[in-house]
Amino acid sequence: MASQLARSDSVTTGTSYEIDINEKSAAKPPAQALPAITEGEEDDNVGYNVYKQGLAEHELTPEENRTIRWRIDLIVLPMFLITQTLQFLDKTALNYANLFGFQTALKLKGNQFNWLSGMVYFGYAFSQYPIQILIGKFPAQKVLAVTIFMWGLCVLTMSQCTNFKTAMINRFILGMFEASVSPGLTLMTGWWYTRHEIPLRQFIWYSALGWGGVIGSYISTGISSISPTAPGPEKWQYIFYILGAVTMAWAFVIFFFLPDSPASARWLTPQQRIQAVQRVAANQTGIKNKKFKREQVIVAIKDIKIWILFSSVFAAAIPNGVVSNFSSVIIKDMGFSTTKTTVLKSVGDITQIVALVVGGIITLNFKNTRLIASMCANIICVVAAACMAYLPRHLVWQRLVSFWLVNCQSVGFAVSLVMVSSNMGGYTHRTIASAVIFTAYCFGNVAGPFVKQSQAPFYQDATAGLLAGYSIKLVCQIVLFFYMYITNKRRDAKYGEPDVTASKEAGMQDKTEYENKNFRYVL
Repeated sequence: MASQLARSDSVTTGTSYEIDINEKSAAKPPAQALPAITEGEEDDNVGYNVYKQGLAEHELTPEENRTIRWRIDLIVLPMFLITQTLQFLDKTALNYANLFGFQTALKLKGNQFNWLSGMVYFGYAFSQYPIQILIGKFPAQKVLAVTIFMWGLCVLTMSQCTNFKTAMINRFILGMFEASVSPGLTLMTGWWYTRHEIPLRQFIWYSALGWGGVIGSYISTGISSISPTAPGPEKWQYIFYILGAVTMAWAFVIFFFLPDSPASARWLTPQQRIQAVQRVAANQTGIKNKKFKREQVIVAIKDIKIWILFSSVFAAAIPNGVVSNFSSVIIKDMGFSTTKTTVLKSVGDITQIVALVVGGIITLNFKNTRLIASMCANIICVVAAACMAYLPRHLVWQRLVSFWLVNCQSVGFAVSLVMVSSNMGGYTHRTIASAVIFTAYCFGNVAGPFVKQSQAPFYQDATAGLLAGYSIKLVCQIVLFFYMYITNKRRDAKYGEPDVTASKEAGMQDKTEYENKNFRYVL
């Protein structure tokens, strides 16, 4: 993987093509004259003043670009990965606690465990957009650190819940604070990386879902070895004690070591900060803007890309709700012991990691393959879900392999996030797009547990839900691909070749892709 990271020496222009950083932009006047912005507007556009300073500097060399990128890869990317891993572990801790008598301890009945699984997403949907606004208005790392500490506290106190009511309240509050992570990291990835670099890095930190699953499985394996007669907490309580304490400690690392943006990174020299901002200026989407812009709300409402992504994510989130919360139960009901179940579940998590890394490498090395990689991964999911639904029931291992392969669906969701960070200009517009997508994610995950009814060991409703969700998602991906492809062609025909310099300026002034006629989508 390191060799692949090292190869990313290019940045992206406003076109759907990627050029070397030393290539000059088109030698023609800007297609549209941008009005000068006021001093107050400059302050609202984070990094704009640093960007202006860099205009007088020499063009960034490949060696300088590589040095800056590697520093970001070694400091920021691991922080994103660990934060997302903890968020996934803490959210799905019920999946592991369920193996050790959690439902019995809280006297849960009927669909109450399903409601507990889904309640975190109600809190998530409630607070995710306000938190994104706070991340834009205040130092992002401080907002993130506070929310990490608070959700770690929620995980820790889950060990003291004694009934359905207290657990429901705890899960709702947990979701409120966890809502800072995936939406926030999606926005922040675009602050640090070029359009060419974003997919692989976003896939790497989103592979935390797989790493979290592997770590959770082996924590469960260790806890399962504790003697039932040993003094101390119940086995299911150990899950919450361990994860809650680690998460609260991690909050301090984020608070003190994660910068708000390249413009304030203390581990970059002043010259490198200017160069780091120049790198991401080539994205033509800016960094972030502290001001909420009502006119961009209208743009977001009319943006067909957002609603295609909403449909795609909602359709895929329903089966995700099954896989995330019931994978251990489904595998165990195939006839495996609790200890073996945790090991077998980790194979699916490793499959998820491999799928995301392979997808990221493909998008790094081949132009305009983001949606194509997503569609290929989704076809695998459709076939795997069909096998789970229709293979003879005695073919346990074949159905288990199919269940492992549905983890490839994470490639599609990661690509949806890439569409936000790479193809949407204007910070308010981008945050609304992120909010809509994660609302779909929440609603789908709430619905997911309820398609898994008491049909052990085959779960016909669950497998049918997986097949339907992945099929709808595939159609949405095809529609989005052709929409953006046709839009690029129409803009080329109407405006000619895009002016890269003007497009960068428009992005740093927080213009949307609809205002910036030099903008072209990356597919």
